[in-house]
Amino acid sequence: MEAAVHTSHLRRVYTHRRREPVVALDDLSLTIGRDEIHGLLGPNGAGKTTLVRILSTVLLPSAGTARVLGHDVVAETRDVRALVGLVLGGDRGLYDRLSARRNLLFWGALYKLDPRTIRDRAAALLDRVGLGDRADDPVEGYSRGMRQRLHLARGLLHEPRVLFLDEPTSGLDPVAAAAFRGLVRELRDEGRAFLLATHDMDEATALCDRVTLIDHGRMLLNGEPARIGRFLGDRECVDYTGDDPALATAVAVLPGVTDVERRDGSPGGWRVHTADRDATRRVLGWLLDRDVLTARRGQPTLEEVYLRAVGDRGMRV
Repeated sequence: MEAAVHTSHLRRVYTHRRREPVVALDDLSLTIGRDEIHGLLGPNGAGKTTLVRILSTVLLPSAGTARVLGHDVVAETRDVRALVGLVLGGDRGLYDRLSARRNLLFWGALYKLDPRTIRDRAAALLDRVGLGDRADDPVEGYSRGMRQRLHLARGLLHEPRVLFLDEPTSGLDPVAAAAFRGLVRELRDEGRAFLLATHDMDEATALCDRVTLIDHGRMLLNGEPARIGRFLGDRECVDYTGDDPALATAVAVLPGVTDVERRDGSPGGWRVHTADRDATRRVLGWLLDRDVLTARRGQPTLEEVYLRAVGDRGMRV
């Protein structure tokens, strides 16, 4: 069975008359299964948008190959376009003065669907994304969450098998974001594949079956979010709860401890990063000797792996 997406040694170079060429993708080989939600992570300028543009046939690769459900994105452009859907964030691709229904009717005509099919699919999709009772209201009155659901309905209008999502829950409140993720999971269970480009590590951890981190166009790591910590080698973590900052200062100088930090969202919570398992056992025993009973071994989070792999570059791309 063909993969949903397969790239082999994919390369894209942007050339400028007065500047040095910019390598956006560099020997990128990636495979995404037919029923997989795959997260694409990386800092600004990493090559995420370039990859999505190539896979959606908007941009040609400089070298290498890319296939969607077995179809080459260069040689079989029309076939690929029928198989993929692009779901953008924000206001791009929506017409505010039109209703949600008329937005879908317009896009259905661009897909060259027959009028009856467009009407039937538009009604069914608007009901599915929870906009059925607001289908005839102008989009300019929609909230951010409603707009994102309409984006998803538009991306599904021609019944694609592979969808590319670009920051789909950016700016959504937690309830709206959770509802959107639930709908994506339902669509995955129906046999669709997703490539999710995001900066939200919590979203990638909660939603994705696998993730790929790229930087300067090259793959740094690829794997399941829950097991991604292994890319830091033997490094582990110890999480404990304590109100005394002096305790954290003392832990920080123990052999094998690389750093200690407060845990966001956890009152009195601390995370100790260790260099290896021996250091982890040493820290746990040391905390136990000081009557700290709420201490446990942990693994680096996806966000921690991301930051360590990419490095601290501040505002630079």
